[in-house]
Amino acid sequence: MRLDEFVEFERNERAERRRLAQEKDYGVLDHLETFQDRFEDALSGDSLVGSVSPSIFVGRSNYPNVSTGILSPVGREEQAERFRTSGDWYDEGVSIGDVFERRSGLLNSNRTAEVDNVHDAWDGWLGTQREVAIADRPVDVEIGLDSKPELDVDIDDVGAPVGPRARARDASLGENPHVPRPVEKTLEDDDWRAQGAMTYLYRRGFDVYEINSILSAGALGQGENRRLVPTRWSITAVDDTVGQYLRGTIRDAPSVDSVEVHRNEYLGNAFWVVLAPGDWEYELVEMKAPGSVWNPDPEAGIYLAAAHEGREGRTGYVDETAGAYYAARLGVLEHLSDRGRQAKVLVLRHVSDAYWGPVGVWQVREAVRNAFEGELGEAETFGEAVRGVADHLPVPLSRLRRKSTMAAGLQTNIGDFLG
Repeated sequence: MRLDEFVEFERNERAERRRLAQEKDYGVLDHLETFQDRFEDALSGDSLVGSVSPSIFVGRSNYPNVSTGILSPVGREEQAERFRTSGDWYDEGVSIGDVFERRSGLLNSNRTAEVDNVHDAWDGWLGTQREVAIADRPVDVEIGLDSKPELDVDIDDVGAPVGPRARARDASLGENPHVPRPVEKTLEDDDWRAQGAMTYLYRRGFDVYEINSILSAGALGQGENRRLVPTRWSITAVDDTVGQYLRGTIRDAPSVDSVEVHRNEYLGNAFWVVLAPGDWEYELVEMKAPGSVWNPDPEAGIYLAAAHEGREGRTGYVDETAGAYYAARLGVLEHLSDRGRQAKVLVLRHVSDAYWGPVGVWQVREAVRNAFEGELGEAETFGEAVRGVADHLPVPLSRLRRKSTMAAGLQTNIGDFLG
């Protein structure tokens, strides 16, 4: 399909989704109030008995003495699997409001722990937390609490929101968790570096969501080097490590043989993915609209951020685009590895004001993963593709060229400049 036809097709297909995204949902406070009612009903003395935990959380404040939490959907134990962050949320088509409802319904029962010396931590609080993290399904736990929940939601741009939190006294398992054999293998091998163990699990069919939970619980790495990893860091570490592995699988692969333009839109974020013939090269450019999350001032104008890598990848962390860089790169590399091809890749992300609440980089990862489904646009050259897409971006091509390494070499005509 020609690029101009593709753009018109996509515009019609996404019109209804865009209208719905503009209906912002600020019901988080209502969710917290209903959580309080469920919590009081579920409490037995000062313990949550019969609770079910689908996941864990490790904070980063005061590192290396961090908050380590077991997340439990209070009063909705039979639906615990729905509360675990995963690609299934995209398949369900959850809204921003849905994400906040689910995450504000998870109690973060937490204690403070040092991140190191956790190699043999299979008893007590850390042992229970680790068992939850390595299990392949939600686990029955009993949690003793030292305080009532603080009704709040913590948010950032990488991890999913974290709901009410309460200080925990202890925790114990109500069942023997089911641990997949590949996970047991990584636990038993004390000589296996964390990067190799992550790659092994990915190759055995584990998605990055499962791997980052295992890493966060201090269950990967060489013997006494194992340590708790803050959830925000583990998400990016897994995306980066798996991405480096996938980049290696296409290093000597033939290039794509034409210029392709793929597009997807989800939760107020629009993604354009341009693939062009050539050796591996990748860049993410983010355009954040005024009034959107992370650019809340309605008078601020469009905020631009960008990060780039060549054939050999990067050696330093990406500051401007943070975890979104690695999440989007993973989605692209999975697609290219499946095709047995490499390419020059430019990902353009437009964060509109419909993105009113941050839900984490899982939505970036899944939007890019699914951008390759269905129709695609074609262009004669990389420059033609970028110019065609630029007509539908919130900034003129001239400004994009000043920020983007890959678009910098494109000539600007007077219309682009004045636009």
